[in-house]
Amino acid sequence: MDVSDFTERPLPALPPRSPASHKGDFGRVLVLGGSLGMAGAPALTAMSALRSGAGLVTVAVPQCVQGTVAAFDPCYTTVPLVDDAQGVVDLANIVDLSTAGEQYDVWAVGPGLGRSPGAAELVAQLYRTIPRPMVIDADGLNGLARALQHNPRLLEHPPAPRVLTPHPGEFARLTGDHAGTTSDERIAAAVQLAQRDPSGATVVVLKGQGTVIANGAQIAVNATGNPGMATGGTGDCLTGVITGLLAQGLGAWEAARLGVHIHGAAGDAAAERWGQVSMTARDLMESLPTAFKQLLQ
Repeated sequence: MDVSDFTERPLPALPPRSPASHKGDFGRVLVLGGSLGMAGAPALTAMSALRSGAGLVTVAVPQCVQGTVAAFDPCYTTVPLVDDAQGVVDLANIVDLSTAGEQYDVWAVGPGLGRSPGAAELVAQLYRTIPRPMVIDADGLNGLARALQHNPRLLEHPPAPRVLTPHPGEFARLTGDHAGTTSDERIAAAVQLAQRDPSGATVVVLKGQGTVIANGAQIAVNATGNPGMATGGTGDCLTGVITGLLAQGLGAWEAARLGVHIHGAAGDAAAERWGQVSMTARDLMESLPTAFKQLLQ
């Protein structure tokens, strides 16, 4: 496997902020997710993107949960999507979303999206067509896995950088194979998935102890984080962190590597304050400022 190991190299850094900056300078983010019973996931992603420095965040959710998602935080905006009888986004949204594609600098797709044939096809079409960096997580990955059964070359040559953030179960659904348990096996698995895109535009973040960040040419293994992060919603926070860093101009590899480190450091700060047993994803999200301050010291 001919890849370079960046694990011990310095972390990427955000550029300094100009005193004359305004919110438009730090990126416009669209979070696409949510479904009936899963309103918290896109909200955590949006809040984490804001805590990671994104200038403007909009959350596109099924109309049945728009009010709930909007109530979590006044710092982002929401837009309603057509939903089906089960409260999952409908494929009919593809026209409006495709038209809005270039209004946003970065997309986060999948947190709490739900599973249906229409949602899977929506994800697949957006993946193939939106000319903006995109982070795919949770049911976005499950949608891709479903679409890959009909189009095995779906992951090849996306129109802009793509960051895939599977946990081992999502990885197995995407690839039809297990990621392995040893560090070497996990590294090889992440690289092989990234290399399904020969253009080099895809970064894979294989979550777990020692999260692996990989593209077709380089890897890094993360050292931050703790078992207290094994709780619902922390993956949604990671999606938001990486998305927020992309919105500020980092490349996909740089945003993924720095984002995984920051996310784990926030988890460590939350565990120090609340303990590994009691910490929640909200605690991690609210600890992101501590992690960024530590990084900048």
